[in-house]
Amino acid sequence: MQVLCTICMRGGSKGFPNKNLKKINGKSIMYFSITQAINSKIFNKIIVSTDSKKIFSKSISYGAEGFFLRSKKLSDDRVGKVSVIRDALIKSELYYKNKFDYIVDLDVTSPLRTVNDIKFSFNQFIREKSDNLVTASLSKKNPYFNLIERNNKNILGPSKKITKLILRRQDAPITYDMNASIYIWKRKKLLNSNKIFNKKTSLYLMEQSKSIDIDSEQDYKIVKFLIEKKIKL
Repeated sequence: MQVLCTICMRGGSKGFPNKNLKKINGKSIMYFSITQAINSKIFNKIIVSTDSKKIFSKSISYGAEGFFLRSKKLSDDRVGKVSVIRDALIKSELYYKNKFDYIVDLDVTSPLRTVNDIKFSFNQFIREKSDNLVTASLSKKNPYFNLIERNNKNILGPSKKITKLILRRQDAPITYDMNASIYIWKRKKLLNSNKIFNKKTSLYLMEQSKSIDIDSEQDYKIVKFLIEKKIKL
């Protein structure tokens, strides 16, 4: 069984500039995902995909492997994640002259995951014979109850409609927030589909406390505080 780990980072970020180089405990945030990948001991190769020479160099110093800079075409902020990971897989198979059975992508902006999250999600993926797997936490706001919008008649109501009246959040259907922490694919599915959700997509549930995705200055400050204070999640 050959397993490839991809860690993908763009040099630019409009919402939170240079977020992939922000430091926690003196280490760029990519350090945590790379170290988790190494410590999981399930990967044959851990490779970085980036368009930034600085990120590339820093990733190698932390123990990832790298042998290419991502093209400008795939570094635009409008390009989907699947295309970037597929490109990394194709390049890795050519470079290493090896076919990988499974691909696991770790998002560097979700450093609160644990090594066990990587192991357990991968084991679940294999056990359920999935085509792919995504990670998520229980929704903070339920679209059947908490999220509201106006319809085409300007009447205010729940964003998600349901036939019965829901008076308590606890009675609403269970929903999840994708946390962009771990993605897993079978090789064939990644090469032949752009979809995140398929008939055989598994869900690995994580605690909300480990599901903070750094997408703003506030997110960064929260994660930095949790890690530097070594608060157990």
